[in-house]
Amino acid sequence: MKRWMGVAVLAVACGASAQTLRWAGQGDPQTMDPHSQNETLTNNVNGQIYERLTNRNARLELVPGLAAEWTQAGPLTWRFKLRPGVKFHDGTPLTADDVVFSIQRAKEATSQVAVYANAVGVPRRIDDLTVEFRLATFNPVFLQHIDQLWIMSRKWSEAHRVTRPLDFKSKEESFAAINANGTGPYVLVSRQPGIRTVLRRNANWWGRFQGNVQEVVYTPVASDATRLAALVSGEVDLMNDPAPRDVTRLRNTAGVKVIDGPENRLVFIGMDQARDRLAYGNVPGQRNPFKDVRVRRALYQAIDIEALRTKLMSGLAIPTGGLTPSSNASFDDPALQARLPHDLAAARKLMADAGFANGFEVTLDCPNDRYINDEQICAALAAMWAQLKVRVKVNAMPRVLYFPKLEKLDTSLFLYGWGGSVTDAEAILTPVYRRRGDKGVGNYNFGNFRNDRADALAAQSSVEPDAKKREQQIRGALAELREQVNVIPLHRQVIPWAARAGVTAVHRADNWVELAWVQVK
Repeated sequence: MKRWMGVAVLAVACGASAQTLRWAGQGDPQTMDPHSQNETLTNNVNGQIYERLTNRNARLELVPGLAAEWTQAGPLTWRFKLRPGVKFHDGTPLTADDVVFSIQRAKEATSQVAVYANAVGVPRRIDDLTVEFRLATFNPVFLQHIDQLWIMSRKWSEAHRVTRPLDFKSKEESFAAINANGTGPYVLVSRQPGIRTVLRRNANWWGRFQGNVQEVVYTPVASDATRLAALVSGEVDLMNDPAPRDVTRLRNTAGVKVIDGPENRLVFIGMDQARDRLAYGNVPGQRNPFKDVRVRRALYQAIDIEALRTKLMSGLAIPTGGLTPSSNASFDDPALQARLPHDLAAARKLMADAGFANGFEVTLDCPNDRYINDEQICAALAAMWAQLKVRVKVNAMPRVLYFPKLEKLDTSLFLYGWGGSVTDAEAILTPVYRRRGDKGVGNYNFGNFRNDRADALAAQSSVEPDAKKREQQIRGALAELREQVNVIPLHRQVIPWAARAGVTAVHRADNWVELAWVQVK
């Protein structure tokens, strides 16, 4: 508790007031470079500083952002009109040149949003406030992809030598890692990685504030108990990741309220299905057991998902066999949502049939500050898989180490999650389930698996203009991925927020805190 008290006193000393929001979470933004990492907290904090051509309202519907309007001039052409008078935080006017530069920057190999940037085609400046996008092939979710791309100042980026995203997995540093210059409602005041991030209201923002927050102090506090104590004592105003076991207590705590809501996020297990030998394991015959669908299915059927839901997640999880963050993305089809049954006898038979009756050893990589109860989920799975004589070593670490490790494919077995504002299946099919390729395709396929039939159907769905045909392609791809158990789905998160009674915030299904909407009394 001493470490937290020191941070709290520092925040107050720096001018905390009735209009300062003290926000805490278990993790920390990874970088201020908006194209370098594609992770929810990182995007959330950066998204108060930088903006996109489009925006989302409280219901996650697309609304105008930096672009006041847009039109589709043809199947392969989109045109955007920028808002006049918008300025970056350094006073530089926003122009079409900045948009063209930002989209091209986001296509770089070091960008974690390259899959989206490449999907929107080639941007072209028409005049100072008009940008046209030309596509090589039809994109049925073009606007959803545009909504993932942050706009930076070309002049600022060139002046500070940050014209390409920093290579986070290689521990590269750049000016953009701890500095920022956007057009958004808040300005970055200071950034101390792992300690705190301070923002102040942008008095020159083009938009309209619905909240009254003048300053934001974000502090990473890894301990659930310490975050809880800080909220209850009034040292923190908001946390959007309370531990499930604490939610009931928070509902009955004076001065505190719980803001409920589900999240569009699928939590699942990935497996190395490419190497002939596991990088982290001890397997009889030195072969890779995860190349055998019987082993993948056995691990799946050994999971007591109801025990995870009730005992570990305190009911704040929706078990699923679906492979999309939202059931809407798989057309709310029960056949695409049903789990394989928990059947230990069937799982043991599958292991024996695959030649692993005596199991094997493997390391399960896991973050300890990213998903709700992430390390505890891994420990529970290890105990369940021990019933198959699979001896699992849980290797838990902070997200700042975890994600670069996965990006290097330096893993044999891992816990992962995927979600956000987009509910179309494209949001997960192309970046996560397709085989790794160029232009960001399969960039998050950290198990490096290859499912040719699912891949072909997913690729077709990415460019199919006929909605009915596209639905069948998506259904086929998801069914094939389910059949081959290329990943093991666990649940969709339910993620309440907790706040002081005087705080009003809008809980969006992408677990996004929009600071311009927050009221602090």
